[in-house]
Amino acid sequence: MRFLIIALLSLLGFITIIAASLGSTGWWILAALALALLGLGIHDVLQTKHAILRNFPVLGRMRFLLESIRPEIQQYFIERNTDGRPFDRDTRSIIYARAKGADSHKAFGTERDVNATGYEFLLHSTAPVAPPVEQHRVRIGGPDCKHPYDMSLMNVSSMSFGALSKNAVLAMNKGAAMGGFVHETGEGGLTEYHLEYGADLFWEIGSGYFGCRDADGNFDADKFAAKAAHQNVKGITIKLSQGAKPGLGGVLPAAKITPEIAAARDVPMGVDCISPASHSAFSTPRELMLFVKHLRDLSDGKPVGYKFCVGSRTDVLAMCKAMLETGITPDFITIDGAEGGTGAAPLEYEDHVGTPLTEGLMLVHNALVGCGLRDKIRLGAAGKVATGSDVVKRLIQGADFTFSARAMMMATGCIQAQKCHTNECPVGVATQNPHLYRALDVLDKGNRVYNYHKLTVQEAAQLIASMGVSHPSQLNPRMLRRRVDHLTTRSYAGLHNWVAPGALLNGAPEGWKADWEEADTENFGEHAPLPWPTQREAAPAIVADTVPPKRVEPKDSTHRRVAPVHPHAERPEGKPAPKHPLQKR
Repeated sequence: MRFLIIALLSLLGFITIIAASLGSTGWWILAALALALLGLGIHDVLQTKHAILRNFPVLGRMRFLLESIRPEIQQYFIERNTDGRPFDRDTRSIIYARAKGADSHKAFGTERDVNATGYEFLLHSTAPVAPPVEQHRVRIGGPDCKHPYDMSLMNVSSMSFGALSKNAVLAMNKGAAMGGFVHETGEGGLTEYHLEYGADLFWEIGSGYFGCRDADGNFDADKFAAKAAHQNVKGITIKLSQGAKPGLGGVLPAAKITPEIAAARDVPMGVDCISPASHSAFSTPRELMLFVKHLRDLSDGKPVGYKFCVGSRTDVLAMCKAMLETGITPDFITIDGAEGGTGAAPLEYEDHVGTPLTEGLMLVHNALVGCGLRDKIRLGAAGKVATGSDVVKRLIQGADFTFSARAMMMATGCIQAQKCHTNECPVGVATQNPHLYRALDVLDKGNRVYNYHKLTVQEAAQLIASMGVSHPSQLNPRMLRRRVDHLTTRSYAGLHNWVAPGALLNGAPEGWKADWEEADTENFGEHAPLPWPTQREAAPAIVADTVPPKRVEPKDSTHRRVAPVHPHAERPEGKPAPKHPLQKR
């Protein structure tokens, strides 16, 4: 086949040269084109990197062209309104419409299969009540909090400056300031762009302690106290893990680090910015609670909580035991579901690691109820929260408020291009390229963030009213039903086991007993011995001429020979932090 293609190209080139010698200038142009194709075909046959080009010279390049435009073809021409991922077209459309302040109604009825297993629906009341004039709010602040905060039902979730452009951060900050809802900073530090419009902030502290770290990357109490005292900082969130990549830290490549980012994070220029997989300030559930108290003291009693994606139930119960032993409780806990978003994560982590939000949220809610702690701690939910019905479902499942990240990005202009990790976001939301983010108009997009939040929270309040209750605290699991097979639906009250208040303290229920007994305030993780030995593989052989693995698939693989990666290749964000615990108090 390949020799036939080369022969045809050679014949085409010969014919056009003969025609050009007898005809007009146009034939010479065709001859040049034919010779160029012939040269390309010969190159494809001789190169050794791509088998498809050796077998199908020139024609094989159509594969790479079609592959490059596949995402756009899929999104704009193939996917239906209800089957796009991560967010389907209907969800994206409602976000865009509300951001523009437009009517988000739709005609002719639902396109969803209401008889499909897994379909969920809310129960309305025969006697709806009037929705409130003002939006519902939840007070965040436990018994040791001096400055409680009244939280909106929906808020801007953690997204760092560095992952987002400065214009995107400014737009979200402006919208949050207009709407009176929280803008969570992300672990990348408290920057001038988070402070620009005066929005209420929850400052997120990750394992890199960006903005409050010493020269060795450990927590710096003095730097933290100085920034936490800012009047716009209303609360502190300790990030333990992220739904899209639990068990990993993060890496901001050196190429994306600008002088502004370096200053905000207290990191040097020209070096990858690494967040370890774990914290250096604590390594046990008990030390975590002491760190919560330490931050609350340093911030003069502002609300302090933590965010994590649920892994082992034993870990959750160990945290609860640590609260009981120390008498220290966080003011809030945010549960991040495995369906949550990220700027960059390995596919295996995005698809196969971490507990989905529904199961994780209900697990933590039940654990706190069973330990008699639920009334002291507010629960937040994060992970694909985009519509009013999403908010109401999470409230029924145990949350008090929600966070949203990708939906807020869409309100700012994101088109779900999924190029966040390449620094080539086409709309300027997730890039540090000034030629791209200059197109994002802060004033306009800030108004859109405000509109989207306002209309979505308003719709959530209307749904609650249509269910016959006047306040989110009156919602209960009987009001949310799920189809479990073609003939049967069950309410969440009957579908799941709900722990009675204090039940774990008075002889744990049978389904919880083993995990409760194993939970240890001095250890995270599963430690029960296995009844069989665990075999380990031998160390891999050493391979010569290796290279570190690349974070973004190279575009020049046609012209470069692929080298083997190092057999001991590691993810720097996967390394635990060196232990540097706070002094025992």
